[in-house]
Amino acid sequence: MRSATRHGRHDLKRLLAGIAMAAFALGVAGCAATTEQASESAAAQPAQRQSAQVAQAPQPASPPPHMPKDLAPDTVKAADEFLWLEDVNGKKSLDWVKEQNARTEAVLKGDPRYETFRKQAQEILTAQDRTPRPTFRDDGIDNFWQDAKQVRGVWRHASLESYRSDKPKWQTVLDIDALAKRERANWIYKGVDCLPPEETRCLVSLSDGGKDAVVVREFNTVEKKFVTNGFSLPEGKHRISWMDNDTILVATDFGPGSLTESGYPFIVKALNRGQKLSNAVEVFRGSARDGGYGVSADVMRSGSGQVVATIISRPLDTYRQETYELVGTKPVRLDLPPLVTVRGVLSSGQPRLVFSIEEAWRFNNATAPSGALMAVPMGMLRPPPPGVGAVLTTKDISIFEPTARQSVDEVMVFDDRVVAALYDNVRGRVSVFTDKGEFGGWSETALPAPENSAVHLGSSSRESRRLFYSYEGFLTPSMLSLANVDAFKAEVVKESPAKFDGSKDAVEQFEATSRDGVKVPYFVVRPKDKPLDGSTPTVMFGYGGFQVSYPPVYKPELGKLWLEKGGAYVVANIRGGGEFGPAWHQAALKGNRQKAFDDFAAVAADLAVRKITSAKHLAIYGRSNGGVLTSVTLTQRPDLIGGAVIESPLVDMLRYQELPPGASWMGEYGDPRIPAEAKWIAAYSGYQNLREGAKYPEVYITTNTHDDRVHPGHARKFAARLQAMGYPALYFEETNGGHSNDSDPLLNSARWARHYIYLARQLGLE
Repeated sequence: MRSATRHGRHDLKRLLAGIAMAAFALGVAGCAATTEQASESAAAQPAQRQSAQVAQAPQPASPPPHMPKDLAPDTVKAADEFLWLEDVNGKKSLDWVKEQNARTEAVLKGDPRYETFRKQAQEILTAQDRTPRPTFRDDGIDNFWQDAKQVRGVWRHASLESYRSDKPKWQTVLDIDALAKRERANWIYKGVDCLPPEETRCLVSLSDGGKDAVVVREFNTVEKKFVTNGFSLPEGKHRISWMDNDTILVATDFGPGSLTESGYPFIVKALNRGQKLSNAVEVFRGSARDGGYGVSADVMRSGSGQVVATIISRPLDTYRQETYELVGTKPVRLDLPPLVTVRGVLSSGQPRLVFSIEEAWRFNNATAPSGALMAVPMGMLRPPPPGVGAVLTTKDISIFEPTARQSVDEVMVFDDRVVAALYDNVRGRVSVFTDKGEFGGWSETALPAPENSAVHLGSSSRESRRLFYSYEGFLTPSMLSLANVDAFKAEVVKESPAKFDGSKDAVEQFEATSRDGVKVPYFVVRPKDKPLDGSTPTVMFGYGGFQVSYPPVYKPELGKLWLEKGGAYVVANIRGGGEFGPAWHQAALKGNRQKAFDDFAAVAADLAVRKITSAKHLAIYGRSNGGVLTSVTLTQRPDLIGGAVIESPLVDMLRYQELPPGASWMGEYGDPRIPAEAKWIAAYSGYQNLREGAKYPEVYITTNTHDDRVHPGHARKFAARLQAMGYPALYFEETNGGHSNDSDPLLNSARWARHYIYLARQLGLE
């Protein structure tokens, strides 16, 4: 789940991908240069049929004992014997957490391998030879760096020439460790937003302990200090964007009545330098009934720093939105479909809005399919005067239209070109799209990258017309390239070193057949020489939500602590994700959620049929929305698994809207307050579907106290109910850090060690 500080749904998808993959990875997105496409020939069909049969869930004989007698919110609340664990900082709750942590640490830290695992994880997380992630700023490169000495991190700057060298000469811009010590605060860096074109005035976001909520303070990068009486916002889930040197657009908590049910802002105001927040001038107002992640305003600029357009996105629910352009001081609603992701504005010639659509759209006399990447003149999207209107064709406005097995992922917009990361059967490429002008349509030129790769777009500079992008694989460390979008060329500037020996492993891609006959792709990384007898300890990852895709990615901790020791790893590309565009996601929305669970079960069954592993040796892992998936798999199909890591999960789906900011996700899951929707949510909600006499394996449930994105009450209550029913369940709650687990690499090292010690113990990995 995501709480943005600036933008809307597109940033949500990118952050979700990063967070969920970071659960077992350090990479961004990856490639599988050694991937083998498994043959789904006639010889493989018997295995597929058996997989589909195995995936049929056994029907329980009686209702679960904790299912409320009716699904009204008050009844659901009254039936919850562990409601007190929703009190995040209550003494009784924290005493319970302390006791649970002690029990779990005695088991996991008591394992003789624990300290080795922790040290190996720390060496990876704090290694000095990691590739510093670059961000263009002020004719140079910024980087935020954490290691064993700078655990909170340092914001630093170097010239591009120096960055490209083996030993960049970094200059410290802001030392977060020193700042936290000086101010006696638990500051965690959450990013900066700098004013173009000089980019010397920046809005720094600082979190108390890693929460999504941040304070914002203006910083001068020349003087390397916070601006006296500069822009300053109190803690909140802000959306901010620079208008000019003396004005920012702010969506935040303006006092009583200014937040939605989810706790996000629905009002945008212009705040002038030196002005109190209470005196800011309103420029847009949505409604307290709005859903999603809150209204946001984005000031879009050309390469020279000139404002081209100011776009306001008003979310109606998790996915539907109204899109406005701020014309002068008046917001004008644009003629765009509700299911749209705005990507940027082309500023050369007539300004054109670049966006992708998640539903088929007919505009003027042109029709574009769901998933298409579009570019339409801004003037054509505003309400035209009577009798005025140009004629456009699909060829004029469509940059790229994906097939059924393709999708548009990340997009960067330059003044006259568009760069996109595209996927075809979960294999990616980076392409530059150029308008053909009078000839009509767009030409596509691919940038250099290995075949069968997955890719990630990094920082871009519209002014210098350059772009960083990376590619990597399960067994191939990240390669960082710097592209010139005019020359359609790129050169590798950084190669990440290998952090584990992958020479003994192979990467394969297979398909499982889900209950309804749909083919579900999945990747397997396994030891080449191990026999296919079902004995290989295997971890299977799944997410299946929010249109987030999971291509292969290089996972140093996984490789060192799991693959090197003979384990296998599986990524299931189930419905609910974005691997095949909006349709793949929408197939598992709301009342169709069971399809994602069926897909996951089908992959687990297919692994057993192929004898890659077996239920005894298979553990599943899911985080955040993946916690819905893993808790449901535990309650519906315990016969398919031998363990589960359930991290920062959503589990009580009949009450999730009551735990902030759960109501923002009702576009994904549905609204439990509506009887018809509560009925199909109740059919899978893990917390209420625990049963007596089931053969649940021991699970490991973990979260963070200060997670203000997915309430820790979900994890706490699930563990407590499992234990009360006599089932084995380990529970650990990190008392520092938030949902992103980005506060401290030393804490993160211990987190990885706990994960993998549990998995090794549970699955019998030597």
